[in-house]
Amino acid sequence: MRILHTSDWHLGQHFMGKSREAEHQAFLDWLIEQVTEQSVDALIIAGDIFDTGTPPSYARRLYSRFIVSLQNTPCRQLVVIGGNHDSVATLNESKELLACLNTFVVGGVTSNPEDQVLVLNDSEDKPGAVICAIPFIRPREVLESQAGESGENKQQALQQAIADHYQTIYSEAEKLAGSTLPIIATGHLTTVGGQLTESVREIYIGTLSAFPVSAFPKAHYIALGHLHRPQIVAKQEHIRYSGSPIPLSFDEAGSDKQVMLVDFKKGALHKIESIIVPVFRKLISLKGSLDDIDQQLNVMAEQPEQTTLNPWLEVEVTTETWLHDLQNRVEQLVLAQEALSSHVLLRVRRKREKTPASLTVADRETLAELNVDDVFQQRLQQEELTEEQTAQLSNAFTEILVSLNDQPEPAEPMQKQGEDIR
Repeated sequence: MRILHTSDWHLGQHFMGKSREAEHQAFLDWLIEQVTEQSVDALIIAGDIFDTGTPPSYARRLYSRFIVSLQNTPCRQLVVIGGNHDSVATLNESKELLACLNTFVVGGVTSNPEDQVLVLNDSEDKPGAVICAIPFIRPREVLESQAGESGENKQQALQQAIADHYQTIYSEAEKLAGSTLPIIATGHLTTVGGQLTESVREIYIGTLSAFPVSAFPKAHYIALGHLHRPQIVAKQEHIRYSGSPIPLSFDEAGSDKQVMLVDFKKGALHKIESIIVPVFRKLISLKGSLDDIDQQLNVMAEQPEQTTLNPWLEVEVTTETWLHDLQNRVEQLVLAQEALSSHVLLRVRRKREKTPASLTVADRETLAELNVDDVFQQRLQQEELTEEQTAQLSNAFTEILVSLNDQPEPAEPMQKQGEDIR
């Protein structure tokens, strides 16, 4: 039995005013080739198929076309779980239709544990493994808030509720697996010790910042999503984040992107291999003084990037001097290099050489140069706090941001008698 594990596609992502459609199409075409060449029996997408709960129409087309194209490969089944960026309703709306195309969709936690368990078939169309398809778990799906609970008690209750849900689904899988079939589990969450990147919106579920590895069931392989760097979790070879297939922020550009190829033999995990995803578009980040940037551009011009799509460029200029025409100066440096004519400058930022003592008008730093986290962190630096206090305030601030971005989906409008809703 051979599966391929991928996650965090973020179809429909709008990156600094630019669409990622071309990169995603290139990746999906490549992935179809890999499924065929590697004779993959089942493909698992561990959450965040889309970048938002209301993806643009082209993102939905990419998703639908991929599923159709998969029918012409050796792949017997596709398993899709919802992530924190996905809308449960959006994924589930085509669930019954996609089931006719051997696609098993679990957009969110269900009341019936059997809805999250599936037998996967091998190349001979015989049972080869059982999967516990567990999506991103929203607190309201597994836990009722109790008045008067302390923060610590809430954290413990939520961790236990998530662990209990995993065990419930795993117990259902054991009934189907017996003693002969391996069990695979999925998840879309942050684990203790996971490496984050700039593009990851940290998941703080209530007051739970990360899920302990010891709380996972004893599955043969655990396919995780949410963190964009491919990684082994807590030195447990069978617990993996596949990572995002394309860099979703500039700080992800320095590491290889992967999908995971997992083999099972005689009811046990046999081998795990990573397949490097090609770089379809290079994201380049340059840092230093204007002179440093100029030198780096000269080096780049002598060694032009060989990628299918035009490279995107970010420049961070280190200076204590306020330059009202900084954007124009950097643009002129790039334009001066004829060999870099295909490069697109997406962002210019200023970084001061010394840490500011306070947020003052004298710093002349505009809000256009800052994001919400930058403002909060700079304000935090003004206070004399212990490490524990800083961590608590940072966690609380992140919880507020997540609660604002993760509002419950609006209910479907009720149909009045005799009214035709189209």
